Amino acid sequence: MKNLFRSYFESFGGLRKEIWLLSVITLINRAGTMVIPFLSLYLTKSRGFSLEEVGWILTFFGLGSVTGSWLGGKMTDKIGHYRTMAISLIGSSFLFVLLQFPDSFWTICLGIYLVMTVADIFRPAVFVAISAYSKPQNRTRSVTLIRLAINLGFSAGPALGGIIIATGGYSGLFWVDGLTCLAAGILLLKLLHPKRSIPEPEEIIVDAKTAISDRLYLVFIFAMMIFGFIFIQYFSTMPLYYAESHQLTELEIGLLLGLNGLAIFLFEMPLIKFMENRKHTATGYVILGTLLSGLSFLAINLTDWVGILMVGMLLVTLGEMIAFPFSNSFALNRSDGKKRGSYMALYSIAFSVSHIFGHNSGMQLIDNFGFEITWYTMFGLALFACTLLLILNSLLKKESSGVHSN
Repeated sequence: MKNLFRSYFESFGGLRKEIWLLSVITLINRAGTMVIPFLSLYLTKSRGFSLEEVGWILTFFGLGSVTGSWLGGKMTDKIGHYRTMAISLIGSSFLFVLLQFPDSFWTICLGIYLVMTVADIFRPAVFVAISAYSKPQNRTRSVTLIRLAINLGFSAGPALGGIIIATGGYSGLFWVDGLTCLAAGILLLKLLHPKRSIPEPEEIIVDAKTAISDRLYLVFIFAMMIFGFIFIQYFSTMPLYYAESHQLTELEIGLLLGLNGLAIFLFEMPLIKFMENRKHTATGYVILGTLLSGLSFLAINLTDWVGILMVGMLLVTLGEMIAFPFSNSFALNRSDGKKRGSYMALYSIAFSVSHIFGHNSGMQLIDNFGFEITWYTMFGLALFACTLLLILNSLLKKESSGVHSN
């Protein structure tokens, strides 16, 4: 047991102090975004909007995320990751506080759009910061540590948010969100100076290639959109399946979803350290992660045994633990010597687009064809994404051999 614990903690070794500081800032920021999990409840119970109106408001949520990711990439290439993150954290702190005041449909749509635009400027910048503060050989584990901070933040945030709503109502939620974002921004300014970064040319690149002109990278991004599309079903349509087809209670559904976060917390970093030491390409690992996620949908269609739901959750969690860090690492490595902000912006946008279309499309498929056909469709999409990535792998080998021959 002692060796097991030692091995676990050793998997965190070798990461620079700045990466740990960045993860703490990310943890505070993500734990602070408590409004997000309670947005639907706030809009229906406190503001009295219909489900259809809430659906459209959440569409503006997704559109703001896309805009913010794009703008964050532009700003990162123009003014650097440090100032971009500071602007996002401090700007969103004020906007979260102000979001409690609009009361009409269109003013709330505008408010949500602005909040998400400013908040998600942070996403491409933090990915670029990972590259700036970490050694190249530790990039994947650095990404994993940031993911761990995000998952812990998303776990703690809703629990704390529920307590705040129970004691002080929804208004308290907006104030705490704003103050935590401000605290994260102050920590960034005080502790994470850009002079501590490993010198890289990304912030002074003028004529370098942008992501939109990199055709192979666009193939990768399209595959990630498909992966994001199927992955988010586990947090929108799958809970409906748990309740309607297997009659699970809210508590049982919560525990099953909680298994995802617990497994990531316990196993992702040791798993990534183990896989990093194997001689496989990042895209090869992304293919494995995508396939495992797709197999989770196939598995739950094969039997009515309730235990298969846990098998499915473990499969998609394992797929997530492999696909996300290595896809992020591929994007960072692909952007070396280029306009890194544009690359990481496109990577973030891939998942923002998945949120815009994935939830609604999944609901429509279930409504028209039922759960079984929907899950087979998700498995088919996973196979399609794997095929794209296999083609990409082949093209990358040709590109690499062409470079070496020159």
